[in-house]
Order: sequence, then structure tokens, then C-alpha cells
Amino acid sequence: MYAGKTLFAQVMEFVPWTSFARIVQRNSGDSGMRTLLYAEQFRAMTLAQLTWRESVRDIESCLSANASKLYAIGFRSPVKRSTLADANESWDWRIWSDLAAVLIRRARKLYAGDSVLGVDLDTTIHALDSSTIDLCLSLFDWAPFRSTKAAIKLHTLLDLSGAIPAFIHVSDGKLHDVTVPDMLTFEAGAFYVMDRGYVDFTRLYALHQAGAFFVTRAKSPMDARRAYSAATDRSTGVISDQRVMLNGYYSARKYPEHLRRIRFKDPESGKTLIFLTNNTT
Repeated sequence: MYAGKTLFAQVMEFVPWTSFARIVQRNSGDSGMRTLLYAEQFRAMTLAQLTWRESVRDIESCLSANASKLYAIGFRSPVKRSTLADANESWDWRIWSDLAAVLIRRARKLYAGDSVLGVDLDTTIHALDSSTIDLCLSLFDWAPFRSTKAAIKLHTLLDLSGAIPAFIHVSDGKLHDVTVPDMLTFEAGAFYVMDRGYVDFTRLYALHQAGAFFVTRAKSPMDARRAYSAATDRSTGVISDQRVMLNGYYSARKYPEHLRRIRFKDPESGKTLIFLTNNTT
């Protein structure tokens, strides 16, 4: 009979347990724990995902059916569904957030050469966007969105040089996209591409002062005056390339420097798009 490691135990070897232990200790996670540790909760929920368990009772039954192997895969004792349910409901979510950040950093290094765009990029380019996921209001009353339905928003910052997100934040459906940049640490020299839902001149100026670049679309109407124009090649679809200053008293205080405004006519749809950026070269 083969007495080696189980497949699940071999998968768990890829988890950075030393980093995980430091994260738990930093948040005093296992302080006073007797029946279940954070590492055991992680193993239980990972096993549930890999084996398609459908409920906490299902997880308990699966583990109980392999009672002789529990110690070999990292459990000190059988996991009770009530204990696991309490842990999932009330334990500190920041531990999982910090662990996810560690795993994302490791995964980005592994997939650094897998370009989403299919082209080689000379600099780091991030795309920022959100997706709204509709939920049933009677079941997910903690995720308010509309008067008759619930929803969550998945805010994602994707590094286009690879297929791994650099940042993920899950919120209720009411969180406005424009507040998400407050959660980010901007990388000097990198580009951040976002739609006009993220246009807030105070936040864009903070990104500018961090040494990063943004590319976004202008809201309509936009109160700005032209400072000067650069020559353009209209055969490329670029109608104008201008440096502008904001006219509004408060807007000008929020972003007191020149912005670059580019008008582009899409040859396929015929629509004219107006882009804003702080990159002048």
C-alpha cells in the first residue's frame, strides 16, 4: 500500500505557509483558538472548492469519510460544520485579503510573459474597471443595490502584461467606481487606463503627483480652455491633440496643471471619442 502524500497534501505545498503564519500572527488570528485554526479553515474551504462541495454539511461529510487521512492533509481533528460555519461568518477577512495579495504577487511573476493584448509592452499598463453581479435581495440583504434587488461589484485592476489581476476589491453594488483609486498604490511610470466613471480631478491629480500616467475619457460637457494645439495626422483618426486647462474655479484647483485632450474619430462606428491623459510625449 502506498504511504506517500495525498494529492491534496501535495497541492497544499504550493501555499506559502511561512507567509501565511506571519499574516495570522500579525492579525492575532489564532489567539485563543482551540478547535480550528486559520490554516485548517483554509484547507477545509480549499478542499470544498476542489471537490465541489455544496454546503458546510457536505464539507463535514467529505472530511468524515476520510477520517484516517485528516492528519496527513493538515487537520488535527475532525472539522464540525457548526465550527466551520462560525469561522466563515465571523473570522477576520483581512487575513484572507493579505494571503490573496501574496499569492497574486507570486502568480504575476509566473505569468509575466503572457500578454493579454498579444503584443509586447514597453511599460506597465493597468486596466481598471468594475463588474456588477446581480443577486437576490431576499438572500443577500447585506449587498444593497436597488430597491428590488441586491448586487455586488467586483473592482479589478489588471496588469495587461499578464493574465493575473494586480488588485481585486469586492463591494456592495452602491460603491461608486470613482472612489476605488483611493484604495490603490500607484506605480511611478505605469499607465492606468480607465473609463470616464473614474474621472475625478482630485484623484487624477494624486495619480499624476505619484509619477504615474492615466488615460481616460472626458465627461460631457467638459469646461476647459485650449492652451495650444499639436500637429496631428488625421489619417490615423486623430482629429486634434490639445493641451487644455480647466476653467471651473474648483476644478482648476483640483487639477491645476495642463491636461492633454485628444479627439479621435473611430473609423468603424464614426463616433468621436475624447480622451484625457497627463502623458505629453
